[in-house]
Amino acid sequence: MIIDSHAHVVIPQESFRYMAELVASRANPATKPKLSDESVREAAQFIIDIMDRVGTDIQFLSPRPYMQMHSLKPAKVSELWTSHMNDLVFRTTEIFPTRFRAIAGLPQYRDESPVNCIRELEFRVKEQGFIGCLLNPDPTEGDGPPPPGLGDKFWYPLYEKLCELDIPALIHSAGSCQPRESYTLKFINEESISIISLMDSRVFEDFPTLKLIVPHGGGAIPYHMGRFRAWSVRSGGEYFDDRLRRLHFDTTTYDKEALELLFKVVGPDRVLFATEKPGTGSAVDPNTGRDFDDLKPVIEEMTRLSEEDRRNVFECNCTRLYSRFKYQSGE
Repeated sequence: MIIDSHAHVVIPQESFRYMAELVASRANPATKPKLSDESVREAAQFIIDIMDRVGTDIQFLSPRPYMQMHSLKPAKVSELWTSHMNDLVFRTTEIFPTRFRAIAGLPQYRDESPVNCIRELEFRVKEQGFIGCLLNPDPTEGDGPPPPGLGDKFWYPLYEKLCELDIPALIHSAGSCQPRESYTLKFINEESISIISLMDSRVFEDFPTLKLIVPHGGGAIPYHMGRFRAWSVRSGGEYFDDRLRRLHFDTTTYDKEALELLFKVVGPDRVLFATEKPGTGSAVDPNTGRDFDDLKPVIEEMTRLSEEDRRNVFECNCTRLYSRFKYQSGE
């Protein structure tokens, strides 16, 4: 079983029209869009065709992060758009229950407390069977002072709810309002900041069952371990490598050498297979003739991984972490 734990919906045209209306009217849309089965099916089929081509059995679908509009005023914009995107994710999983699982977006807004996300999260998990969520560490998207780092008690109400629901959160930034920083670079920077904030905190002492996933290979952190090992020794705390293993990571780096280093640093038991396909990595690598995000053959070719390691990366790490994951008939 090949499970792609990090993927995003393809958005149908009526959703783009709704987005334009939301932004133009500042959350006073004239009409609420009705997603037809035909449009949802067409968008999902585009993904399924890609999945079949690269050998993916199941994708975990979430809203497309850079379109979450968490910084756009007023807060109602993000609230309505998040609800619509979660509806799209849910409808997709209803139509194709053996190919997709649902990951919720949160209606985060600038530096407001994440308490405002709990009602939406509870509804999606308890009523619609969502198995995880996205967590944006900077909903200001670079437009103003950000909220505290993920190690701060500011985030504790959300962590408490994640533990209560027993679901993982994928730490994933959204857009970027800074001309110096594309959204792709924003992702990597925020992941790096998030890891260090968490490592320098009591979060995992206070929430020992908290499950957090850092995508894109952990930002920059696994590739600069010497600096942070020295930091942990100087501070007299737990060794950085040991503390880092309280987190999980995914494979969306699109580079074989980077993946080999990630497996070496954090261990294959902490890494989930993920591609975001179709997404940033969906371009042909001139050296291989395959898309950069066609990662299954890359991992299969890694001789340092045992068969058990590969099975854990492709399936078992994911199903263990996402405790609400259930197999459907036909899978």
